[in-house]
Amino acid sequence: MLQESTGLAGIRLLTPRRFADNRGWFSEVWSKRDLIAAGITCDFVQDNHSASDAPGTLRGLHYQRPPHAQAKLVRCTRGAIFDVAVDARIGSPSYGRWVGVELSAENGRQLFIPEGFLHGFVTREAASEVQYKCSAYYAPECDGAVHWDSLGIDWGLKGAPVLSPKDAGAPAFADWQSPFRFEGAA
Repeated sequence: MLQESTGLAGIRLLTPRRFADNRGWFSEVWSKRDLIAAGITCDFVQDNHSASDAPGTLRGLHYQRPPHAQAKLVRCTRGAIFDVAVDARIGSPSYGRWVGVELSAENGRQLFIPEGFLHGFVTREAASEVQYKCSAYYAPECDGAVHWDSLGIDWGLKGAPVLSPKDAGAPAFADWQSPFRFEGAA
């Protein structure tokens, strides 16, 4: 598995190897052993899968606060997305900074996002699908969002995004109180 740093401590870009032949290709997309070798110790308990019909569908910036905070391993299994993580850990040297990467069915890349980061993505193609592993079960009482356009993120949009009511009405980052604290390296 190819590992790349992203400029934010703890956020890792992972690209599983693909083995191609005349039938197509095969890839081992998740292996606890490979993550441990990459320095990522995370027990995933839930897999999520979303489908977005239109390009420009923006989901995020989402989080789940403690005690049900989630680390995520995100991949795009159909189409393409621009995936974003924002450091929301108060006291972190990179608090409020973001990183974004292209994930697509074609490139097979995955983004590991530890607890304490906001997460969101925008679809680049119609009928895009995203699958991600979570380290904690969904807890609606801990679910939250920060407004997608309150951090200066260049989403690469060509018009207004397609949003849920939750995302459209989320508070701006500057008006939001983070439940996350920096406790050293991620």
